[in-house]
Amino acid sequence: MNTAYKTDVVAWANEQAAFIRAGRFDLLDLENIAEEIESVGKSEKRELASRMSLLLAHLLKWQYQPVRRGSSWERTIRIQRKEVIYELADTPSLKPLLRNTEWMDLVWGKAVSSATDETGLDSFPEICPWTPEQILSQEFFPD
Repeated sequence: MNTAYKTDVVAWANEQAAFIRAGRFDLLDLENIAEEIESVGKSEKRELASRMSLLLAHLLKWQYQPVRRGSSWERTIRIQRKEVIYELADTPSLKPLLRNTEWMDLVWGKAVSSATDETGLDSFPEICPWTPEQILSQEFFPD
């Protein structure tokens, strides 16, 4: 059949899986399979960055707007912490990102931008003041 990768990626993926199961390795589209495998890793990194950014933005709002603290912010913080922990348990190779300065700077920048947009404040720290352990601790809420 040979479905084109660019024409219908879902049909192509199903076809490639069928070729593998049938042992028809000679029919595999190896270049695009390699790209898809790499994109899975990129997608997982983006998901983790998105959750961390949301979590950090809410921690900033919690610290810098104490009069606006509420159950909604607390719930978001707790949920995002759990989701990050689940993500790291499912994909332990992503754990080193939490200590990767370049990656954390990018995530922090997104969090600060989001918190600035939502609060109108512009006095947030240039670098994240919290350790990964604090960020992910269900007991930690900055004052």
